[in-house]
Amino acid sequence: MDILNKVKSYREEENRLKWVGTFADYLSIVKERPEVAQTAHSRIYNMIKSAGVTERNEQKMFHFFGEEIFGLESSLERLVEEYFHPAAKRLDVRKRILLLMGPVSGGKSTLVTLLKRGLEHYSRTDEGAVYAIKGCPMHEDPLHLIPSHLRDDFAKEYGVRIEGSLSPLNTMRLEKEYDGRIEDVLVERIFFSEDRRVGIGTFTPSDPKSQDIADLTGSIDFSTIAEYGSESDPRAYRFDGELNKANRGIMEFQEMLKLDEKFLWHLLSLSQEGNFKAGRFALISADEVIIAHTNETEYRSFIANKKNEALHSRIIVMPIPYNLKVSQEERIYEKMIKESDMADVHIAPHALRTAAIFSVLTRLEVPKKQGVDIVKKMRLYDGESVEGFNQIDLEELKREYPTEGMHGIDPRYVINRISSAIIRKEIPSINALDVLRSLKDGLDQHASISKEDKESFMNYIGIARREYDDIAKKEVQKAFVYSYEESAKTLMDNYLDNVEAYCNKHKIRDPLTGEELNPDEKLMRSIEEQIGISENAKRAFREEILIRISAFARKGKRFDFNSHERLREAIQKKLFADLKDVVKITTSSKTPDESQLKKINEVVARLVDEHGYNPSSANELLRYVGSLLNR
Repeated sequence: MDILNKVKSYREEENRLKWVGTFADYLSIVKERPEVAQTAHSRIYNMIKSAGVTERNEQKMFHFFGEEIFGLESSLERLVEEYFHPAAKRLDVRKRILLLMGPVSGGKSTLVTLLKRGLEHYSRTDEGAVYAIKGCPMHEDPLHLIPSHLRDDFAKEYGVRIEGSLSPLNTMRLEKEYDGRIEDVLVERIFFSEDRRVGIGTFTPSDPKSQDIADLTGSIDFSTIAEYGSESDPRAYRFDGELNKANRGIMEFQEMLKLDEKFLWHLLSLSQEGNFKAGRFALISADEVIIAHTNETEYRSFIANKKNEALHSRIIVMPIPYNLKVSQEERIYEKMIKESDMADVHIAPHALRTAAIFSVLTRLEVPKKQGVDIVKKMRLYDGESVEGFNQIDLEELKREYPTEGMHGIDPRYVINRISSAIIRKEIPSINALDVLRSLKDGLDQHASISKEDKESFMNYIGIARREYDDIAKKEVQKAFVYSYEESAKTLMDNYLDNVEAYCNKHKIRDPLTGEELNPDEKLMRSIEEQIGISENAKRAFREEILIRISAFARKGKRFDFNSHERLREAIQKKLFADLKDVVKITTSSKTPDESQLKKINEVVARLVDEHGYNPSSANELLRYVGSLLNR
C-alpha cells in the first residue's frame, strides 16, 4: 500500500498547487514574483542553475546533469554558458535553433530528456511556476492580453517585458466570453507534462509523402465548420500541433535534418520572429526553446545543400562528442547495467574499467606532442598524474584535435557485448577477460567498422589487456601484502628509521650488536625504485616523508602504513617482489599443501571482503595472476 499512499500524496500535492484566478489576480502575482513571467529560455537556464554549480579546475560543473550524463563537462558548460545563459538575457542567441550534433549513443537524447523531465519537475516549484490563460490549448502567456500601446507602461511599472501577440482564439474569446474586459479573463497555473502535451512537444520525421504539416501546426476541425460557418473562425481550428502544445517550454525535433523542406521553413519564422503560420490566421506567437539533434554525417549533408542556407544562420550547433574519460565511461556502463535486468549479475572489479579503457582508446586521436603516447594521453584526460606532464600539456593535447571524440566505439556496443559475455558464460559472474574476449569477437559483427578501424581496435584491445594485467597484479599484490601485514609493517619501520637517520645525518644502532651503522642506502633505494624515484629525486622524497612524520606527530597522530600513499605503494611493490616466488607457487600449484591452501584462502577472503570480488572471480583472478607471473 505504500506506493498507493505515495500516488495519493502526489495527487494531493498537485491539487494544492493548482490555482485559478482572474487576470487582475495574476497581475498581483507578477508584481510580487516577476519570475513567473520569464521566457522559456530563461526558465530552463534558471532551472539548471537552481540545481547547483561547482567550479573545479576553472570549469563549471552543473549538478542538474550530475547522475545522468558523464564525462561531458566541457560540452555542458558550453551549452549552458554559450546558449542558455545569453538566451535567458534575451540576446539574439535565443532566436536560434539549438542543434545537438554528435555520434550515436553519445548522450544527445539523454540530454534533451533530462531538460524535459527537469521542466516537468521545475514547473511544480515556486521558482518555476507557470501561468496560462485558462482553457487555451496553447497555454498562452496571460500577459499577451495587455494591448501593444500599453506595454511600455507595463514594463516600467512591473519590470517585465512582453513579447508576442494574443492568439486568434483568445482574441475571439476575449470579445465573446469576457466582453473585452481583460481583468476578468481567467488564468490558471499549469504544470508541464510531455504525456499531457503541456509545454513539451516532440516531433519525429516519418515518410515525407504521408506526414502532414498539421502534425506541427494543428488543423481545421471540419466537423465544426457547419456550426461556425467559416474555416477562418479560430473555434473551427484544432490548435493541437506540436508547435502549439510546446508553447512556453521545449520543442524537440528528433533527427531534424531528415525533415522535409516544408517543415523546416516553418522553423525559420518560429526561431527568428517567435511566431509561425497556421490555417487562415495571422502569425501565431510562440515562446519555446527549439532543440534538435542529429549525427555528423547528416549535418555535413545539410550544410552542403545550398537550399538550406537560410536555416544555417538560424542554427547554433553544439557538438556532443563521446566521453573521453575512462572513469566516467565506467560510470556510464554502471548506469546502463543498473537500468537493465543484468543488475544482479556479478561483474568482477575492473571488468567495466577495462572495457572503458578500450572504448576511450578508440575515440582518442594519436597525439602529435612529443613524448606522449595514446595511453599517457588517456591517463592525462582522466585526471591521472603522468610524470613530466602538467595541466598546460593537457590543454595543449585537447587543442590538437578540436573535434576529438566524434568517432569510435559507442557505449551501446560495449553493453551489448557484456550481455553476450554473460549469456555465453552461463554463470552469473564475468570478469575483464570475458568482456575483452566478447568485445574482440563482436568486431566482426559490427557492420560499420572498416577493415582499417578493426585493425586499430584489435590493437586497443591488446593495450586494454596489458592495462588489466597491471591492475590484476596490483590487486593480488595488495591482498598478499595484507596477508603479510607484519612483514609490511616491519619493512616500513625499517625504511623510516633509515630515512630519519639519512636526513638528520645520524647513524643507526644495530638492535642485535649495538654497533652504529650508516643508513642502509641499498634498502632505501630498493623500496624507492619501486615507484620510480630517481637517484636525483631521492633526497626530496625522503625529506617529504620526514616532514609528513613531523606533521602527524604535532597533531598527536601516529604515522602508519596508510599515512603516505606513494610510500605504501612502494612498500607493497617491494614486499610483493620479495614474495613473488611464494605467490607463483601458491597461485599455480594444482595440489597446494596445507600452508599454501591457508594462504590462498586468506587472500581470497581479502579479495571478497575488501575488494568487491565473489569467491569465483577471486579464484579466477589468482589463477590468472599466477599464470602471468609464471610466464
